[in-house]
Amino acid sequence: MKKPFYQFVLKFRTTKKGDILGQFAEEVYKDHSFPKYSSDYHEISSYLELNDTALHSVSIFDQVWEMYEQEVIGL
Repeated sequence: MKKPFYQFVLKFRTTKKGDILGQFAEEVYKDHSFPKYSSDYHEISSYLELNDTALHSVSIFDQVWEMYEQEVIGL
């Protein structure tokens, strides 16, 4: 069973200012409604686009997703 996107992204959590990837991971962590068990690009992308969340760094999602595909999914 592959690791959900949520679990993958949490490894980037950081408190460093200016670390956009870390900020994205922190916002995902704080969002209790985030689809934590999903590995589906469209489900997660739609969630981020349709929900009024504090995810100011949604634009980085595609970059993080590419990393997820390479490391976890193996594409």
